[in-house]
Amino acid sequence: MPEIILKNVTKRWGKFVGVDNLNMTIKDRGFVTLLGPSGCGKTTTLRMIAGLETPTSGQIIIDGVTVFDSEKGINISPAKRNVGFLFQNYALWPHMTVYQNIAFGLENLKWKKEDIKARVEELLKMLKIEEFVSRYPSELSGGQQQRVAIARTLAPNPKVLFMDEPLSNLDAKLRLEMRTELKRLHTETNSTFVYVTHDQLEAMTLATEVCLMKTGLLQQYDPPLTVYAKPNNLFVADFVGNPAMNFVEATAKKLENGTYLIKFHDIETIFTPNNEFELKNENVVLGIRPEYIEITKKGLPAKVYSTLPAGMETTVKVNLGNDILTSVVFGIIDYKVDEKVSIDFKGNGIILFDKESTNRLVDGKLEIKK
Repeated sequence: MPEIILKNVTKRWGKFVGVDNLNMTIKDRGFVTLLGPSGCGKTTTLRMIAGLETPTSGQIIIDGVTVFDSEKGINISPAKRNVGFLFQNYALWPHMTVYQNIAFGLENLKWKKEDIKARVEELLKMLKIEEFVSRYPSELSGGQQQRVAIARTLAPNPKVLFMDEPLSNLDAKLRLEMRTELKRLHTETNSTFVYVTHDQLEAMTLATEVCLMKTGLLQQYDPPLTVYAKPNNLFVADFVGNPAMNFVEATAKKLENGTYLIKFHDIETIFTPNNEFELKNENVVLGIRPEYIEITKKGLPAKVYSTLPAGMETTVKVNLGNDILTSVVFGIIDYKVDEKVSIDFKGNGIILFDKESTNRLVDGKLEIKK
């Protein structure tokens, strides 16, 4: 199974830069999600690796073979890159049965009939669609069509499977089911998966590594939990996580014992960093995940702005000074609007960002000064 290497890959259309000097390595048998808002360059990146889009400059290597090199004039066609592409709209042949759709590519590759039959039956079983073998696409649900499209893409044993928002046409329940199936398939096939999505929950739950992009620039490329707990900058912190991270502008001053005095809204707190760092600017932004804000009997006085009960957890928004902060409370709890409460901070995953550069400085523990 292949490793994919991108070196200084750039794509321009006139003065517009779609992807800017991208360097990344997709590990053998990895499941990488290309994540970001619309127009960030994620689909363009996928298409360049697959050979459906020609980079302006750079180098792309798949399984040790250079498939594109702008300086050497190498540009191997998609058909010769041994990759599979799963489209958003499934692209099934309407006049062919499930069996015929899956077998179609193998017939074009001149596989023997007995080998085609064995491979199709293997995929029907793997995707749990044996009972639909004689049906036409119009007789299938969206989830069933998606499974057929995946089976057809996997049929010729591609080294890499590319997927461009393949679940976007499914309803919420089917999306959840298909995420589970895709993760299982990744393990069973031992293939390298590259997956485009704008849905950060999808990226976090599926991927072994997340490539987060903004306006053609790579913002962070790390395992999902690293992206969540240690975002490189404010953009990453804000984009990943639901409910979103809370941001509070503050000032920071180093104390003699290695802790920091953090002031916001005339409130004084003590920040204990998890490791040493250099504070160049006193103006900082506190990044606090909702799960690190707890509603307590004693703490900072606040007022409930809204509550969103969801069964096992309740999202509570509170007014603190000029800021509205979000807390996640586990359990069936409901608060009334304008109810007076107190909040405190817990855990050691609260983050300091430099306000000017927006980069993460350090994470640590935040305590109300007594």
